[in-house]
Amino acid sequence: MQRWSSYDWIVGKGGWMNAWGGACWILGFVFAVLGIIAEAMNTALGLEPISWFLLSIAAFVAGLSWYIGWAVAVYLNATKGK
Repeated sequence: MQRWSSYDWIVGKGGWMNAWGGACWILGFVFAVLGIIAEAMNTALGLEPISWFLLSIAAFVAGLSWYIGWAVAVYLNATKGK
């Protein structure tokens, strides 16, 4: 049985962290657009416009956490040889 170090796990998951960060950012933009459209139409598109904007902020913050994990993976991979 091969034992994985945290270095191997973090570097191995770097691509997935980047993909999830991108998905969160795209979702944040979609929520922001829905909020803008709902505010312009002066109606609720399932949620009130402010709720869409709050969901957008939450998605952007979640995306930042995924990108920080990706940045750590890239940093660890770059400094492995040192």
